[in-house]
Amino acid sequence: MYKTIFHSQDISKLTFLVTGGAGFIGSNVVEYLLTHNAGKVVVLDNFKTGFHHNIQSYLSKSNFELIEGDICKFYDCQRACKGADYVIHQAALGSVPRSIENPIATNDTNVSGFLNILVAAKDANVKRVVYASSSSVFGDSKILPKVEDNIGKPLSPYAVTKLVNELYADVFFKTYGLEIIGLRYFNIFGPRQNPTGPYAAAIPLFMDALLNNRSPYINGDGEQTRDFTFVENAVQANIKACFTTHHQALGGVFNIAVGERTSIKELFYNLKEISSSKIDPIYRQERAGDVRDSLADISKAKHLLDYNPSVNFKEGLSFTFNWFKKEFGV
Repeated sequence: MYKTIFHSQDISKLTFLVTGGAGFIGSNVVEYLLTHNAGKVVVLDNFKTGFHHNIQSYLSKSNFELIEGDICKFYDCQRACKGADYVIHQAALGSVPRSIENPIATNDTNVSGFLNILVAAKDANVKRVVYASSSSVFGDSKILPKVEDNIGKPLSPYAVTKLVNELYADVFFKTYGLEIIGLRYFNIFGPRQNPTGPYAAAIPLFMDALLNNRSPYINGDGEQTRDFTFVENAVQANIKACFTTHHQALGGVFNIAVGERTSIKELFYNLKEISSSKIDPIYRQERAGDVRDSLADISKAKHLLDYNPSVNFKEGLSFTFNWFKKEFGV
């Protein structure tokens, strides 16, 4: 992975702070930056949802620094932002079900923590902040494909926090002149995604079940659709957002997806074919707060970020399954 160069300028003298850099998407961003000889990469992570093994191989590198800290603590954010040219903010408490069970913790991390990062980045005079938003912001809107400026009402506390992030980002851009770009992720999947725990996403859960000869659960009828997006596409978006020269992009938010629609049932049977499994799924009650259908219009990101997803759903799924089989196969 990451043989393709997404950045448009020399990064060998630049410092990047990646919050949540030991997590799934964050560690992939770190891998890209170190693969392409970034001047320095700093990771801020509290390891609540990230893992040491995701960044273990980088600890000995002279251009890598790990700060074990929490975005909910302003001092940690100040320390991490000091000297940074770019902040790539991935730290968050993800998962709709988690937010429904514990909205206070989700708000503390995703809203208060985000605000801490914005203030620390502003005070440190960073060149630009790129942050992770979510397709959950579209809420109860039934219009497909999803266009950035046409959202509904949030369906979960998690969705509320991501909408608040976008509102704060807009204020910091207009009021303080902080260069900032938001990326609305659509169901990102790939290597390093956690297959364990109560809040694991569908793809790693399905892979874990098939590798262990167990029937996975499908919530609802399985006909709900998602725009599944391989993680390398998300990394591309983050890097290109750091360096876009389109002034119209600043202060904006962009759909990051592939523009393909796949049902949960189709997802499972694709994985069943890839794994040569004979297992069938078990259907159960649908989850509260879930969006029924999701499909992104990515034309805005293509135009202003030069975003061009290079890995489609089936290619990414096959790559990810082979990675999971190597890492977790029995």
